[in-house]
Amino acid sequence: MMESFLSSMAPLIAAAIVAGTPLMLAALGLLVNEKSGVVNLGAEGMMLVAAIVGFATAVKTGSATFGFLAGAGSGMLLAAFFALLTVWLGTNQYATGLALALFGSGASAYIGIDYVSHSLESAKFALPFLADIPFLGQALFRHHPMVYLSLLLCAAITWFLYRTRAGLVLRAVGESPASAHALGYNVRRIRLAALLFGGACCGLAGAFMSLVYTPMWVEGMVGGRGWIALALTTFATWRPARVLIGAYLFGGITILAFYIQGLGVAIASQWLSMLPYVATIIVLVLISSNASWIRLNMPASLGKNFNPG
Repeated sequence: MMESFLSSMAPLIAAAIVAGTPLMLAALGLLVNEKSGVVNLGAEGMMLVAAIVGFATAVKTGSATFGFLAGAGSGMLLAAFFALLTVWLGTNQYATGLALALFGSGASAYIGIDYVSHSLESAKFALPFLADIPFLGQALFRHHPMVYLSLLLCAAITWFLYRTRAGLVLRAVGESPASAHALGYNVRRIRLAALLFGGACCGLAGAFMSLVYTPMWVEGMVGGRGWIALALTTFATWRPARVLIGAYLFGGITILAFYIQGLGVAIASQWLSMLPYVATIIVLVLISSNASWIRLNMPASLGKNFNPG
């Protein structure tokens, strides 16, 4: 009986990890943005553009690797445009991010018109020896390399932010850009670098959606994950390790909705589709109930433009 239970749980755990990976990739990039004091609400649009650019590149070249690179590049390009408007021209970060999200939604739909009927083959991956371990092999060691790359990225960002001088400077810019500027640091360039990194991460997340999670292009396929990734940074109180936990938690909730549907439970599919977003709202309400906790962890200059004069 225990063996049958484990055999049924392994694919659910594996699916939750895959579903959480694009959330983690995007949220890690947004966390670095916010550590520098910049809020980019355009994650949804960036992920959509990266999804279609990565998918189209993979279709044309036959290489998923080129697809991921193209997705990351498109995310960086949009992030650079966002940086030009907010960091150099001083536009409102929130309004500019919303405009970017809307632009990405429309642009991706237009670019993807000719790719709706295309699909990619689902490649099978497995880590040698580890994939053969009962239960653990199926649950943890048969994933796309990008899943493991996201875990390494989480560890690398944690090390960078809290163990390197460059990470300390980035956090200093997020706390007090005026003080960092007075010490001789170029706040604008540091914020640009953070935004480009965040754009690349959102681009990888979008490409993962169209190349791995659902290897095809469907208009609006990101399905609000960019907004959930934004919420994840607050849920995680701007800590990379907590982003990992939150991403897999929300991924699990998403898969749970599909699992319940597959069991034939008499619940409208619309209610099940709402589960991840309801969970997001509940978590944010619980976190926001302790305002002092948020203030202790949130970068002090978050959302505030800086003009070096």
